[in-house]
Amino acid sequence: MRNIRAFVMLLVAALAGLAAVVLASRWMMQQSAGTTTKVVVASTDINLGQRLSPEFIKVVDWPRESLPPGALIDQKTVDGRVTKTSVMRGEPILESKLTPAGTKGGLSAVIADGKRAITVRVNDVVGVAGFALPGSFVDIIVNTQKDAKSEGQHEQSISKIVLEKILVLAVAQEVNRDETKPKVVNAVTLEVSPDEAEKLDLARSVGSLSLVLRNQIDPRPVDTAGATKRSLLNEPILQAAVAAPVVKAVQVVHRITERKVSGNCVGVISGMQQNQECF
Repeated sequence: MRNIRAFVMLLVAALAGLAAVVLASRWMMQQSAGTTTKVVVASTDINLGQRLSPEFIKVVDWPRESLPPGALIDQKTVDGRVTKTSVMRGEPILESKLTPAGTKGGLSAVIADGKRAITVRVNDVVGVAGFALPGSFVDIIVNTQKDAKSEGQHEQSISKIVLEKILVLAVAQEVNRDETKPKVVNAVTLEVSPDEAEKLDLARSVGSLSLVLRNQIDPRPVDTAGATKRSLLNEPILQAAVAAPVVKAVQVVHRITERKVSGNCVGVISGMQQNQECF
């Protein structure tokens, strides 16, 4: 009898504990449901210009208090969109990181409005030893021959910055901006305006180009006169001496002819000479 009563007491205690666990879990779920929301995140690393599909994204619970602005919560609104920046695994998909709906994938999707993409040929020196990576900014220097200003002067070499703070879109055929290791390539694609595209095309036809890596947060423009051999060696500028006009003094010689009043004159002939003497 006592064993049956003890068994019943244990059974009641177990049922009460199980009910308490169930009620506690429901309460916690209700509490957490009010503090989290569904967010679309990247299920793998996504490169710039990649068209999103279901295998690249997933929906997870995200704390409502730390929800980033522009986060998307509906997976259908993300499907088929193209990324204009790289997205890491587990990172929320933001509207600011996507191109407008209907944009096709590829490099053309990441070109800013009013901009163009142009590719220039580089080597390990021109390409800043491979440190000109997608997302970095460069200045462009052209080395060419400076036209003579006047006759008698010879053309001289000059190096000058012709374009500033140009965005590197891609190196070779890669647009991934997350890499930090140098990569020596033979072509770099730059984002320029139409005017800058014309200048760059002319610059590479009249001389050789060099890329100068610059600080990404440095907005200050520079205005240089260019470097020539004379300025490089700090040679003085020789000014041609202007010859003073030569003024010739004209002396007027007045020849005075004295006329003598002659009296009686006699002609004297001596051999082949003939003289006249007056007295």
